[in-house]
Amino acid sequence: MRRTDITRDDGTWTGLSLEVQARRQPDLCLFSAERRLLLAQQSRPVLLAAVDEDRCGVEFWRTDTYRSPIPPLRAGTGRALAGDLDRWAYRFVQHLLDSPGSPLHDGRWLLSCESPLLRWNHGRRPQAEYWSSMLIEGHPDGYIDWFMHAGSWEILPLRPMPDAGGSRVKAYRKQARDGTLPPVLLWWVSGLDCHLILDGHARLAAAIAESTSPSLLSLHRTAPSDEVVAGTERAVHFYEAELARFAGLRTVHGTAVPDGAATAGPSLAGRLQELDTAQRPTWAWPLPGGEAEWRRVAREVTADQWVTDAESSA
Repeated sequence: MRRTDITRDDGTWTGLSLEVQARRQPDLCLFSAERRLLLAQQSRPVLLAAVDEDRCGVEFWRTDTYRSPIPPLRAGTGRALAGDLDRWAYRFVQHLLDSPGSPLHDGRWLLSCESPLLRWNHGRRPQAEYWSSMLIEGHPDGYIDWFMHAGSWEILPLRPMPDAGGSRVKAYRKQARDGTLPPVLLWWVSGLDCHLILDGHARLAAAIAESTSPSLLSLHRTAPSDEVVAGTERAVHFYEAELARFAGLRTVHGTAVPDGAATAGPSLAGRLQELDTAQRPTWAWPLPGGEAEWRRVAREVTADQWVTDAESSA
C-alpha cells in the first residue's frame, strides 16, 4: 500500500493519501438495495437505513454490535503524540489495515485533518453547544434530516454516546484539559450524507463535556489512480497552453501582461490538489437477496413497527 503525505504550499501537513490494494471487499461493508442500506461488520448488522422516497432524509436503526478497529489508546500514547496529527494518522491507518472491522477497500483514500466540521462554527457558539448539535440523536432508531440541514454533514455515532460522568470519559476529560486528547476518527459515508464515528465516541464526549473543539481525522474515498493520471495530463496541457498564450501576449504588449507562470501556476496547483484530495462517493455493494434480504435482517434485529414505518417512508 502506498502512503503519501498531503501538505499545503507552506509545508503544513493536512492529510495522508492511501492507495489500498488486495482488499476487494471491506470488513465494515456498506450494502445497498434500492433506497435501503445495510452496514455490516464481518457479517454482523451494525446499521440499517431507509432513504425517504422524496430524498429528504434517512430512517436508521443501530444494533449496538459495532466494534472499533482501533485498539484502546493509552494515556501515555496521547502524551507522546500530542498535537502530531500526522503521526496519529499513520498509527490509525496501520490499525485500519491490520485489524478486522475496517472500511478500507481497494482504491485511493484520504485521511484528512481538515474537516469542514471544524470551520462551520466560526466561534459563534460555545464548543459544547456546537458539537452537541452536530451529533445525530436517537437510539436505537433515529432520523437523519437532509432537508433541515441542506445536506446533513453531521456526525452519527455507531453506538450510544457515553455519559460525561463515565470512567473513560472522565479520563479523557483530563487529557482534553491537558491538550493531549487523541483525535476522533470519522468516516464520511455519502449514502447517509454524514460522518460515522469509527473510533473516539468517549473522546468526543470528553471534548463536549470540556467545551473544547476535538481534533478530527476524517476518512473518505478519493479519485482512482487512472482518473488522477488523466486529470493530471489535462491540467498540465492546460497550463502549458496558458504559458504559450501569455508568452504571445507579452511579445505584443510587453511587461504590461503578467507572467504566465505566476498566473496559471496557482490554478495548476489547485487542480492537482483537488485530484489528490477531492471526495468521491462511498462504495456500496449490492445486497445479496436485495430488498427481501434487507427486510429479513431488519425484522430480525429491529422492532417490526420500525420496519413498517421505514418501509412506508422508503
